[in-house]
Amino acid sequence: MTTTKKLCAIAGIIGLLLGGMTNVWAQQMEEEWITLFDGQTLNNWKASENPGTFSVENGKIVVDGPRAHLFYVGPVEDHDFQNFEFKADVMTTEGSNSGIYFHTEYQEEGWPEKGYEVQVNNTHDDPRKTASLYAIKDVMNDAPARDGEWFTMYVKVEDRDITIKLDGETMIEYTEPEEVDREGRVLDSGTFALQGHDPESKLYYKNIRVKPLN
Repeated sequence: MTTTKKLCAIAGIIGLLLGGMTNVWAQQMEEEWITLFDGQTLNNWKASENPGTFSVENGKIVVDGPRAHLFYVGPVEDHDFQNFEFKADVMTTEGSNSGIYFHTEYQEEGWPEKGYEVQVNNTHDDPRKTASLYAIKDVMNDAPARDGEWFTMYVKVEDRDITIKLDGETMIEYTEPEEVDREGRVLDSGTFALQGHDPESKLYYKNIRVKPLN
C-alpha cells in the first residue's frame, strides 16, 4: 500500500471514529431530556374549567374548545421546576391563539395568575406574536412561524434569565430585575401549562420535554 493510500485509510478510520463519537454525544444529550407527554394519554396532566378542550390524537395534544388550561401535574421534579430547559413542537391553525406557561400552578378557572406565558399566535388579531414573553418582552405584529407548519418552541430559565428560541433561533432574552412590581408574574418555581384560548383557536402540541438544570 502506498503512503497516500495509507493516509487515506487512516483518515477514513478517524472520520468513522469521530462520527461515532458525535452520534454518542448527541444521543447522550437527547437522553437528558425527559418526556412529559406520552403521546397516547393525558396522564400526568390536569385540565381546568373545560377539560374537553384537550384531547389526544395520533401522538398530539389537540387544543380545540372553550377557554381552559392543561397543567402538568406529574412526578418529574414533583411538577415544581425552577431552572430548566423546555421544548415542545407546536402547530397552529389560522386565527388560533395559545400559550405555554411556566413557573405556574394549577387553578380551577380563569387565566393563570402565577408565572410567565410564552405566546403562541401567528395570525390571531392579538399583536403579540409567537415567541413573545407575553406583555413583558414581545414579538410584535410579524410572527416568526406559520400556521399549518410544525415549529419547535424552546424555553430556558436559569436563575433570573429567560431565553426563548424558535426552531433554534433566539427570539427573546430577558433578565428579570431584582425588584419586580408584578404580583404572581415573577420567576419563582412551578409547573407548565398549555393554553386553550377560545373556541375559535385550534392547534396542536407534541414532543413535550424538559431538562431540569441543577
